[in-house]
Amino acid sequence: MQAAGRRKVWLLGVGGGLGLFAGFMVLLVVGTYVAAAHLGAGGRAVGLAKGAVPTAYQGLVQKWGALCPALNPALLAAQLYQESGWKPDARSGAQAQGIAQFIPGTWAAHGVDGDGDGDRDVWDPKDAIPSAANYDCKLASYVKDAPGDQTENMLAAYNAGAYAVIKYGGVPPYRETKNYVSTIRKMEQSFASTKGRVDPSRQAAGAIYYAQKKLGTPYLWGGNGTPEQGGRFDCSGLTLAAYKSVGVKLPRVANDQWNTGPHPKRNELLPGDLVFFGTDLGNSRSIDHVGIYVGGGHMINAPYTGAKIRFDPIDTPNYFGATRPTGDG
Repeated sequence: MQAAGRRKVWLLGVGGGLGLFAGFMVLLVVGTYVAAAHLGAGGRAVGLAKGAVPTAYQGLVQKWGALCPALNPALLAAQLYQESGWKPDARSGAQAQGIAQFIPGTWAAHGVDGDGDGDRDVWDPKDAIPSAANYDCKLASYVKDAPGDQTENMLAAYNAGAYAVIKYGGVPPYRETKNYVSTIRKMEQSFASTKGRVDPSRQAAGAIYYAQKKLGTPYLWGGNGTPEQGGRFDCSGLTLAAYKSVGVKLPRVANDQWNTGPHPKRNELLPGDLVFFGTDLGNSRSIDHVGIYVGGGHMINAPYTGAKIRFDPIDTPNYFGATRPTGDG
């Protein structure tokens, strides 16, 4: 990354050596984290977080995510991400097709002409995203009298069918369905914008401590820190290992780690937040670098081949945003 090169020049000009700088950062981390522990709870979801949804689909998700009370834009975004990872040409072994993963029979019954061009194309997100919202809301109406949470019953019906939800009086006891509902509800918060501050993670200090112990370790593309790899990491390998050390499971790659919690604004960052960098600031799939924020505008990160794990400033032109990983991962 070009930005990494600029960060390298900045650090070489610090003077006094990395040890003094690291000592200062440790004090900054501890002081900031203690203060953060007293912050109040964050506000409720008020739309889609910046960059959480690819620009091409953001308007569609915002519009159709408000189709019925059981649905909201962040929930619809999480569902589409879970189904296809925003891939409009996605296919599955069960013949599910498109960005919303409709099987042919369900599409024939519930696909809509979302863009009004005279056809219903399962491969066109302008049809498939409205169809997913429309189908969600129909399912919500089918299971509206079932006990339990209306939204979770709707998601369960999407996965297992409305009959199963009615039969079991709520989310059916199928492992796949329970995991599907749980995953989407947890991911929902990562797609939602928030008002006010977001609660700090209790595991953040431990994750930073782990990363600090790796300072000076050479970078390795694809590195997970295994003995066979000489204990070396790439950027997302380091963040994964740091949070794994405190019991938080993250996905392997940076652009998937973006969707593991709520997104604090730049002036809301707390030590332990993951900070991301990308080539398209409107599309989270363009994220290609991640570090762990430590306070004072700096992060610990594994920058690039030939460099070592180190402190770097986060304020570069390709700063994408931040995520506060939840205890659920």
